[in-house]
Amino acid sequence: MNLSDNKYAQFYLVREMMDTVKTIENFNPSDASFIVESARRSGKILFSGEGSSRIMPSKNAIRKALRWGIPTFTHTEGSHQACEYKLDDYTVVLDSNSGRTKETLTLANKLKAQGHKDFFGVTANDGTPLEEVCIKTDVLKCGWENAVAATKSVVEQTLLFESVIWALAGKDIAPELAPLAKKCEKALTLPIPAEVVDWARKARTIYFAGMNDGVAEELTLKTNEITRRKSDFLEGTYALHGPEEVMEDGDIVFVVNPVESEYAKYKSVFEGANVHMVAIDTKPTPFTTIVVPDAGDLQQYVYLCAGWNILVEIASADGINLDKPNRARKVGNEM
Repeated sequence: MNLSDNKYAQFYLVREMMDTVKTIENFNPSDASFIVESARRSGKILFSGEGSSRIMPSKNAIRKALRWGIPTFTHTEGSHQACEYKLDDYTVVLDSNSGRTKETLTLANKLKAQGHKDFFGVTANDGTPLEEVCIKTDVLKCGWENAVAATKSVVEQTLLFESVIWALAGKDIAPELAPLAKKCEKALTLPIPAEVVDWARKARTIYFAGMNDGVAEELTLKTNEITRRKSDFLEGTYALHGPEEVMEDGDIVFVVNPVESEYAKYKSVFEGANVHMVAIDTKPTPFTTIVVPDAGDLQQYVYLCAGWNILVEIASADGINLDKPNRARKVGNEM
């Protein structure tokens, strides 16, 4: 994928994916300071939102918080389910790219009616209904996206949530951002083997497997929006615990950073089901591997960009209009 070839450059989606590099370079971790201050007081954070506005931003932050053992309790839930919860003593962060998502606004209005003092919005637009309701709102600097599938906004949302965790852990994320931008650019533009694209085009279902940090799950959603194909997310090593029963000959599983101690099991399960396995990792594996740069504590962004690259190549090979899904809408459920 690159912008020098009109096959790619003609689409907003590709241009917005490539804008991710500048989004990372221009990101200011202090944008999250008002959320950090609230979380330090409350000791509890709930990240909420729908679809791409919640999957990776929230789950990446939670995984990081648990790995580092910060004392702040960190949780995520969809907005309707969160409406059932007693959130009086939580810092609540409501993420809606459009600022008009019905479920998110339902939760925001409930918190306002209850007199909650620590619920905040994140959106890509000024003057939205979400901004009007929340105590304070961060408006993303990446700008509004024209393609239906969210891309650069997902990265900025994730960086914002992650910055909260770094600050609560007493760590400085800023020095890590400059090298991250170049590594993401590399992942976005590296060549994808033709056989991998061919396998994916012939598959009835495209699976993504990986840890519960939002990367593989977000790529599963993007598979629907970008390639118009059926997909499924297999969390952790769930791929090794029965899904092969319904996998069909020629299906493909992309495994993000496969667990090394399970290499032999992956091989036996997928070969037995006649399913292709492709790893996305920072090092070669015994499987066909998309090798990406190592970004340390910010590795998930590089994996995400590599996954986008793969999906664009699949859709391009099929001649799909990347900007115009047949049914999916920019705002899935608008108030």
